[in-house]
Amino acid sequence: MDSQTAAPQAHITTVEVGSQRLRVRIRPGKGKGLPLLICNGIGASLELVAPLVEALDGVETITFDVPGTGGSPRPPVPLRFSCLARLTAQMLDRLGYREVDVLGVSWGGGLAQQFALQYPERCRKLILAATSAGAVMVPGRLSAILKLASPRRYFEPAYLASIAPEIYGGDFRKNPELARELRHDGKLPDWLGYHFQMFAVWGWTSLHWLHRLRQPTLVLGGSDDPLVPLINARVLAALIPKAQLHVVDCGHLFLLTRAREVAPIIKQFLI
Repeated sequence: MDSQTAAPQAHITTVEVGSQRLRVRIRPGKGKGLPLLICNGIGASLELVAPLVEALDGVETITFDVPGTGGSPRPPVPLRFSCLARLTAQMLDRLGYREVDVLGVSWGGGLAQQFALQYPERCRKLILAATSAGAVMVPGRLSAILKLASPRRYFEPAYLASIAPEIYGGDFRKNPELARELRHDGKLPDWLGYHFQMFAVWGWTSLHWLHRLRQPTLVLGGSDDPLVPLINARVLAALIPKAQLHVVDCGHLFLLTRAREVAPIIKQFLI
C-alpha cells in the first residue's frame, strides 16, 4: 500500500495530570472533523472498545484508562464524577485538544454527561450508549447488577463466559462464546480502583439537570439490556432538549458486538 494512502497508525501515550498518570490511545482520523473522546464502562481498559474504534474508521478517537483501570494507576482517594470530568478536561489540555465530541458507554455515560455539563464549550456533540441518569434510573435485573459488584469477570474468563448471557443479554444469549473474544489484552482493573469507580456513581444523578444540556445528543439503547433497561434511554432522550433516540436490537454491549452496525449511525450523527 502506498504510504500516502496507508491508514493512520494509532499510538498509546502517557499523560501526567498533576500526580495522576493516565494511559491514552489516540487513533488519527481522516478529514477535519472533531476527535471523538470515548468514556468507557466500569473496569474496562481502552482495549475493550477496539472493535468500535476500528469500525469508526476515519474518525479520530481518543480513548483512555480511567484511574484504577488498565494502565492508569489508582488515585490515592476515590474521585466523584465532577472530579473525573475535570481530570478529563486537563488530560485534553495536555494533549492539545480544545473541543471534542464525547461518547460515553454504560458507567462512562455518566462521566460523559458530567463532562458535557461542566464544560459545555468543550463538548460539541454527545453520544450516550447503554447508560442512564444514574441513581434514579429504572434498575436492571438485580441478579445481573449484583454480579457487577466485583471485577471478578475481568480476571476469570470462564466466569465471564458463564455469566455473560445474564448480564449482557443480546448476542451473548445466542452465543456465550462471544465473551471469550472480549479484548482485555492483560490490562486488568485494580480491585480497589474498581470500587473507586463504583463510588464515583454512588448517589449521582443527572435527572435534575439533563434539561440544561444543550449539545445535540444521540441516545443509543439496547432492546435486550439486563443492566440498563431501554426505558432509561427513553428517559434521557425525552429530557435532553436536542436528543434523538436509536434503539439497537441487542444487549448491553451492542457497541462491541454490533460495532459495524452502529458505527455508521454514529458517524452520520457526528457530521
